[in-house]
Amino acid sequence: MAVAAMLRSLALKFLLTEKCYEEFFLELNLLDVPCLKLLLSKVLGLSIIAGSVMVKLPQILKVVRARSTEGLNFNSILLEVLAITGTMVYGMRNYFPFSSWGEALFLMLQTLTIGFLILHYSGQTQTGVSCLLVYFAMLILLLSPLTPLKVVTLLQALNLPAIMVSRLIQIVTNYSNGHTGQLSAITVFLLFGGSLARIFTSVQETGDQLMILTYLVASSFNGIIAAQVLYYWRASVEKTRKMD
Repeated sequence: MAVAAMLRSLALKFLLTEKCYEEFFLELNLLDVPCLKLLLSKVLGLSIIAGSVMVKLPQILKVVRARSTEGLNFNSILLEVLAITGTMVYGMRNYFPFSSWGEALFLMLQTLTIGFLILHYSGQTQTGVSCLLVYFAMLILLLSPLTPLKVVTLLQALNLPAIMVSRLIQIVTNYSNGHTGQLSAITVFLLFGGSLARIFTSVQETGDQLMILTYLVASSFNGIIAAQVLYYWRASVEKTRKMD
């Protein structure tokens, strides 16, 4: 009985509503469409969060191994941090389910790491440390009641231009270089797949039009960068070999 109670508690906390739990396990109605959609959304959301823990690790390792950030644009990373932070703070302040925004926390930490490495390998380590301190101070302020919810909503609204500009910068950088440099293909494709899945989970779990539109835009631009990775694949491999 204790095990059954624990499983029920976990299911209600992470996967199902009380109504859907009853439909599946008491009424044995396993084909309830709304509940199946909710379950799929929850599983997708948790899978995205699990994957996000390491989604940019290949990018970080590639940079550290090469001791170079060629092909990565700091301004693009900066805008990406802004967009990720907006999504995370917006989700937290609106008390959305963790499964609908949780990956933003891990993406934020990894993107900050990449930004720091860009400064570090360009001889600006102290600037990098200062940027991190300023960022976390601002994050604490945004999450506190001192910051009005209207400001947080505005930050989320700014995600759209921030995502568009950050991705455009990276797209133009790839085009200008004629290769994707130290850009990790694994990270690019995982981000593309994750943003596509987030469209569905946002519809199911939040219904928030701003979040849905954000992920639609992110998916479109991530798809272009993924296409560039494929198009410039041979040129990027040859560039890496020359550096080695």
